[in-house]
Amino acid sequence: MTIYHLSTRINSNVPPDSLLYDLSIYRMDSDRNKHSLINVKQQPIQGNYETLKHPTDNIGESLSRIYIMEVTLYRKTMLHTHCVTSSPFTRMYTLEEFATGKACSPVKRENPCYFVSTGTSVLESEGGKIVKVNISKPERPFIAEQYPIGDPQDPFEKSIIEEQVNNRFNHITFPNQNTGSLCGPAAFFYCLQMDRPDVYAQAAKDLWQYGKTKIGELVIAPGEGCRHPSGDFYDGPDPLILGLDWLMLASLRDSENSIMSFDTLDSPLAGITMWQTLTEWFEKVGYTKVFSNVGVTQAGIQGIRELNDYVEKGYKVVTLINDGLLENGRSTLTVPTHWIIWKGPVTQDSDNNMHLNLFSWGEASDQIKTDTDISFFINRFYGGMVFKPVN
Repeated sequence: MTIYHLSTRINSNVPPDSLLYDLSIYRMDSDRNKHSLINVKQQPIQGNYETLKHPTDNIGESLSRIYIMEVTLYRKTMLHTHCVTSSPFTRMYTLEEFATGKACSPVKRENPCYFVSTGTSVLESEGGKIVKVNISKPERPFIAEQYPIGDPQDPFEKSIIEEQVNNRFNHITFPNQNTGSLCGPAAFFYCLQMDRPDVYAQAAKDLWQYGKTKIGELVIAPGEGCRHPSGDFYDGPDPLILGLDWLMLASLRDSENSIMSFDTLDSPLAGITMWQTLTEWFEKVGYTKVFSNVGVTQAGIQGIRELNDYVEKGYKVVTLINDGLLENGRSTLTVPTHWIIWKGPVTQDSDNNMHLNLFSWGEASDQIKTDTDISFFINRFYGGMVFKPVN
């Protein structure tokens, strides 16, 4: 058990002694219950624009655990104190980053900011000059080539992304790569969405606003092509992939590609995810791998039994299959093609048909093909990996 002293910093040109801040540092569990480390109101900023170092309770937290930070700024005048931020600034850092003074970004705009004009206005009739002030802001990071800003089908329009993020936060919808070869990122982000909806939502917000994010030790920084994808996002009125899913899934996969860019929906080779890469993603955000029987050969009945034992104990089970095992699968060859997440154990009914509640293609349900027997199942099952849930 340890008491940590947590802080962050702001950027401003206003004298620090005229600024106050609210600071909340918390995490959410899978049911979206908030667990606070720090929650202070209208505290003074130090002379170097750092916050005070606020002590936690005596806690036994892992330093790698991710927390959300909310900062609201106030300015004091002779007559009153007023809030100068329309909504709290949010960012995520690990407990270690908060405790070591690293809960801030070297990029100014990625921190809580408050700047004011330092000039003095004078009426033109009294000799003042007309000064033209240009206020600029960075270009939105994600813009689809065929659907630029202002286009009614812009998949990255702010209100559309905000609604999609809200649906994911409340577990109304789930990642869906549709026809894109992004089942690995979809499986990863489904687990993160279910275990840490606050982290999932913050990562989406960061990517939309800054074009990059950092989740624990996992850095997601897609290239120019991924942030300005070409090709159709729609098949008539229906989206081929939601803007949010491109934002999250394609960005993660593109960040891992050193040669090929994931810059269009029909980039299948650039989207293939090997289990070593998938393992790294999980471990970098705080999951712990406890078992693996995944490979290029079928795992057999024993492999199913081993994974059943883990899923019944509440572990995350991620398995590699041939998508022909599923109702919506298209593959006719018995080779590994698709990642899924188990929602329960594999079972066999009285007619010897196999069943498995699982996540795939945006749905969590029993998606095993009707009348699938044990032989058909095993020939399309390549084992999986087991992770202790992150919290």
